[in-house]
Amino acid sequence: MEKIIMMVEKTKDFYDAYSENCDGIYAAGDSIDAVKKDTEEAIRLIKKKLPEERWPKQIRGEYELVFKLDPQSFLRYFKDCMSLAGLERITGINQKQLSAYLNNRSKPRKRQVERINDGLHRFAIELLSTIL
Repeated sequence: MEKIIMMVEKTKDFYDAYSENCDGIYAAGDSIDAVKKDTEEAIRLIKKKLPEERWPKQIRGEYELVFKLDPQSFLRYFKDCMSLAGLERITGINQKQLSAYLNNRSKPRKRQVERINDGLHRFAIELLSTIL
């Protein structure tokens, strides 16, 4: 089964998405759920409007849609669920820097993105292992 990876970004007014590994799939909406629906609609339209030989190979058989948020969009999306103090403890990145990412005043370098990803993955594993 093919995985179609959609990178979701939050702009000032809406969310947009593009596929990292499947040319021609773009989506937008006022929420992540709307982006997911728009992605499915984009694939449906490709299959309806184009001859099969012009479809991206990833959608010719079974596929799975995977949605990923860039670090700034992730921080904005979960800002009401996770405090900057908590994220600082999880990632080791100070709150002021995390706030700069959250408010789009700065874009994290690759190493900082890795620290955010690693910290959140460790936290998720620990959280899942403690749930009754």
